[in-house]
Amino acid sequence: MSRFSRRELLAAGSAGLLLPTLSLASVKRDRKRVLRVAHLTDPHVQPERGAQEGLEACLRHVEGQGVDLILMGGDLIMDSLNATADRTKAQWDLYLAAMKSTKLPVKTALGNHDVWGWSNRAAYDKESRFGKVWAAELLHLDKPYYSFDQAGWHFVVLDSTHALEGNGYKAQLDDAQFEWLTGDLASVPKDRPVLVLSHIPILGVCSMFDGQNEKTGNWVIPGSYIHIDARRIIELFLKHPNVKVCLSGHEHQIDVVQYNGVTYACNGAVCAGWWGGDYFQCTYGYGLVDLFDDGSFENRYVAFDWKTKG
Repeated sequence: MSRFSRRELLAAGSAGLLLPTLSLASVKRDRKRVLRVAHLTDPHVQPERGAQEGLEACLRHVEGQGVDLILMGGDLIMDSLNATADRTKAQWDLYLAAMKSTKLPVKTALGNHDVWGWSNRAAYDKESRFGKVWAAELLHLDKPYYSFDQAGWHFVVLDSTHALEGNGYKAQLDDAQFEWLTGDLASVPKDRPVLVLSHIPILGVCSMFDGQNEKTGNWVIPGSYIHIDARRIIELFLKHPNVKVCLSGHEHQIDVVQYNGVTYACNGAVCAGWWGGDYFQCTYGYGLVDLFDDGSFENRYVAFDWKTKG
């Protein structure tokens, strides 16, 4: 997990000295960058704290980085898990208005806070836009998980949020999505590198530190913090060594983990601590990911200049 101060992050971002960089694939001296991706996760847009203006400031910063594609990593709005229809609509209106400020192409994953009503099913489960329906309609998603190809890379966008019985959620792919992922990866040529985007980390270390998860004398990490089905996903990736990097958010922290030939990068949060200042060592920022023709990549966290509002 990053230990840089907010001042150090801002100075590095403004100077173009981008932060942590990892590439697991062997690097050719003459490799060519084929795509620059901005990974923006957890903007948590809300009427309070100037959140729309903050996201627009982030997008302006992205526009100056030579980016070809934006990956929005979920938790696009502050929260609709237990929000009224009016509050949910107000948040989505602000988010969509902010996104009109960029002309860059955008691909989007859903986050847990983008799901309507799952924390109060008794109140909302009869609504036609209950659950993921509302967000999917606004974002023009036929399904909350999908894949696409661009610039010689294959991109997989996962839906991390799985309903619990009663209220709430956990991080998991249901059987239908896992079957789809199995088939999708099998269809990709072995020489085509793969980038996976999920809202909740498949694997990471920062989940350990969000809360007093060691207070019992053992590490106890909730299933809503990190994929509870990580074992079977990792075993699937073992069959496909062209899976190179998995990007996530959710934790509002920064870490990079390498396991079995795959790099798992949790790329902080656009909103840092929900627009209230830094969260742990994460300040306002986003991931900048360079993808190369030899299957290598570089992932870095870039701060943008934003002053916390009341």
